[in-house]
Amino acid sequence: MAGGEPVRLWRAYVPRWAHAPLSGEGAARFGGRWNPVGTPTIYAARELSTAWAEYNQGFVQHPALIAQLELRYARLADLTAADELAVFGVTADIHRCEWRDALDRGHVPETHRLQAELSAQGFAGLIYPSFMSPGGTCVALWHWNEGEGPELKVIDPEGRLPKTPASWL
Repeated sequence: MAGGEPVRLWRAYVPRWAHAPLSGEGAARFGGRWNPVGTPTIYAARELSTAWAEYNQGFVQHPALIAQLELRYARLADLTAADELAVFGVTADIHRCEWRDALDRGHVPETHRLQAELSAQGFAGLIYPSFMSPGGTCVALWHWNEGEGPELKVIDPEGRLPKTPASWL
């Protein structure tokens, strides 16, 4: 999926960061399933219900801001089908990778290894099945709004999102 047709995504995130819907700095700071610490990443879902489920991770329903995003020109590796997984030399087991445990033991998680390989091959991110919403799919995006690459924008036709964090003071 690298064409100019828009791909609709949904992102649920902490309301305090309402002014920065396209920031991947939280993921860069803490790392995630598909990104090591230091790699900005946008985690979003292809369905609204999946975004909500992923945000809450099965726990208490925390307040969230949900934004609709539009992605264009992104080369994404699709890890939702066995034949596509085989192209990248992995199986569906990659989706059950205990990445936090691997990090705690001082190892590089398989998901981080694959992320580095895909990024080196020119992929802007990947599509993966939702862990929290069976049947749903998510996107982890490592490259966006960098010159000629993938374009990501928030859908905010009336300009309701704040432009600075001052709205929280």
